[in-house]
Amino acid sequence: MTPPTTLARPVPLGRRSVLALALTSLVGVAGFGWPLLASTRSALVGHSADAPWLFALLLPLLLAVVVAQISEGRTAGGGAPGLDAKSVALLGVLAAAGAALRPLGAGTAGLEPMFFLMVLSGRVLGPGFGFVLGALSMFASALLTGGVGPWLPFQMLAMGWVCLGAGLLPGPARLRGRGELALLAAYGAAASLLYGVIMNLQGWPYIAGLASSISFVPGDPVPENLVRFAAYCLTTSLGWDLPRAALTVVLCLTLGTPVLRALRRATRRAAFAAPVAFRPPPTAPTAPTAPTAPPND
Repeated sequence: MTPPTTLARPVPLGRRSVLALALTSLVGVAGFGWPLLASTRSALVGHSADAPWLFALLLPLLLAVVVAQISEGRTAGGGAPGLDAKSVALLGVLAAAGAALRPLGAGTAGLEPMFFLMVLSGRVLGPGFGFVLGALSMFASALLTGGVGPWLPFQMLAMGWVCLGAGLLPGPARLRGRGELALLAAYGAAASLLYGVIMNLQGWPYIAGLASSISFVPGDPVPENLVRFAAYCLTTSLGWDLPRAALTVVLCLTLGTPVLRALRRATRRAAFAAPVAFRPPPTAPTAPTAPTAPPND
């Protein structure tokens, strides 16, 4: 039996892309976790209400740099650009589907079916495409539902991480069938929970009126604030995070096979790795001319 062939990645990651993505992720980590490391006398703590807007302006610029760098992933090797017309078309279709799936749960008990599609798309199409797809889907969803605010760049980055992680799972040539579905379901559950945790970390320091046992205290040791943060997550968002994880698991196990097959078929037919070459049309062969009779002397 011939092993399955490895599908080409629509947005492959080159060295500059990896560097830009790592830099953006580091800035995102700083944006999520800086309050835990800020001292009481820090100017950042004093302007905590302005910090979300600062990162709301900064992160989209960094994400734009990442997309630009990823789009150059294949130009160094002389091939087609990373984000060619076929990649952009597939990106638009999947981002629109993800944006349409998110409002279906209407925020009820944290049910968000878009996580299922994002995990499977990142799995098939790779970490580079997954990161761009996750960020773009969350942006389109915010425009669709009116959820634009200082939290949007953090949601874009967090969803980009979710899809990127799915693209870094063991390759399809090594794992298929029920084992792959179980892997995707387990990853989807963990990613759904971690998404809720890091989004809590983004908003927790700025929420006033919380009980002292779960509120953020600027300048306190990191372990003490982390204990309060864990209590905050357990008492406020766990009831939303667990249903989101459960729904992702159920959808991965029940619909994962046809969706994976459809995504792989679309990627195979798109032939992202095929080089594009323009050749002049062949010239029509000329008809042989009849020999001329010698002149009569």
